[in-house]
Amino acid sequence: MFISGMSGNEIYCLAQKGLGPGEITVGNSVYSMGVGGSLGALGRQFSGGEITQITQMISDGRHAAIKRMEDEAKAHQATGITGVTTSLGTLAGFTEFLAQGTSVHAQQPTGTFFSSAASGIELYCHLDAGYTPVHFVMGNVAFAMGVGRGMMGSFRTLAKGEVHEYSSMYNEIRHTALRRLCEEAAAVGANAVVDVKVEMLPYGPGTVELLLTGTASHHPMLSQGPVPANQVVTSELSGEELWNLAKIGLIPHQLVMATSVYSLGVAAGVGAMFQGMTRGELPEVTKLIYQARENCLELIRKEAEQLGAERVIGNRLQIREMGSGMVEVIAIGTSVRRALPGMEPATPALIPQAVIVDKSSRANAGGVTGLNLGGAGPMGRARAGVGGAGSRLIGVAITLLMLVFFCCLGVLPALLKNM
Repeated sequence: MFISGMSGNEIYCLAQKGLGPGEITVGNSVYSMGVGGSLGALGRQFSGGEITQITQMISDGRHAAIKRMEDEAKAHQATGITGVTTSLGTLAGFTEFLAQGTSVHAQQPTGTFFSSAASGIELYCHLDAGYTPVHFVMGNVAFAMGVGRGMMGSFRTLAKGEVHEYSSMYNEIRHTALRRLCEEAAAVGANAVVDVKVEMLPYGPGTVELLLTGTASHHPMLSQGPVPANQVVTSELSGEELWNLAKIGLIPHQLVMATSVYSLGVAAGVGAMFQGMTRGELPEVTKLIYQARENCLELIRKEAEQLGAERVIGNRLQIREMGSGMVEVIAIGTSVRRALPGMEPATPALIPQAVIVDKSSRANAGGVTGLNLGGAGPMGRARAGVGGAGSRLIGVAITLLMLVFFCCLGVLPALLKNM
């Protein structure tokens, strides 16, 4: 008797590749940063930049939980684990890391154990397209804007246009996390990371963790052996998309990401506020969002061209409101190139069970999303953690300017005299 988290479609698909379902496997780990680490992280939160103490703690905690999950699967004589997920929470003031997946058993064991973030259906598609799973991998970075950068950004929002302090920071952390993901994949002998998932998670006041997870895999046509991290192929395409691309002679090249943060500015914001009192389009706001979107897509286009890719597909465009009169546009896609001869899938067509999508998956499908009016998201909340200092400083500065102005007019001395 075993308990499996797989659906009937997953079980059927994996059976076509000689794999059967096994027990759900779990691993956890509880970590503390300690006094020294907490003090160092606090200082870094103030100055801004990557908080290495938090990054390392999260990385160590997740990896410890994953190892315990894998050890549990091996104790059940499993061949591998599919559908691996990781999460973190708090327990008695400490951080608890949890890893979970479903073990699988091979009809003809090879002696090589693997772990994969892919579902049973996606794993079928990967295997059929030539991508053999090696290990679940991740790349993360914990980052704080810092008071200095936050105040500079707050002053910058007084003017209309891109807020480079925010755009550059967000672009930097995304590419740092991607590089670390590729380094982990290269370390286990993989030449590709498929089914990459990108998550932005809040971690304490003013701090955000960017987490990239995926399945480090090896395709014999990409290289015969290990490759350096900068040559690891990355893709966030689904297993079905990966299979379909291989069928028409295209393969993923690299994950491409870009962020643009734009501010409406004080003058344009006041104008839009008055225009909002009457019915009709708000030209300033419309133009702001359009410019932010176009700038973000242009960054994606330039990055893909530098990589030597043919095109970018599966692009997801997200637009969030970060605060009053400020929007953040994020574009994430996969650049692709022509496949080498012999990289076609093993079967002539996907089986029906490999293209059936659950209702919950369809409801959460990616695509273009509109302005998020219900909340600012992790980045917005992180900005709010340090943006308050900048906002208060701006308020003090405006108050001082008003006092100087009234003094020059002689109004303030008169008021003080009458008190």
